[in-house]
Amino acid sequence: MAAPMGGPVSRLPRPAGRTHKLTPDQKRANRVLAIGRAPVKHGFAHLKNWRILIKLRTEPTRATCLLRALLVLTNQED
Repeated sequence: MAAPMGGPVSRLPRPAGRTHKLTPDQKRANRVLAIGRAPVKHGFAHLKNWRILIKLRTEPTRATCLLRALLVLTNQED
């Protein structure tokens, strides 16, 4: 993926070092990435807690239906 000016775009957070502090723009970019990444990580954590990904040995369309049903149930609990 290329940036509008032709440079590369990174989807990884930029780490701060002991001697290299992040600029406000870099901190903002890291925050945007974290906001988008958190729901995905939480979803996989739920699936891992239920061990659904380990025991699931079925066709992909049935697995998709099952995962959607679990997502609905999870959203109703919150």
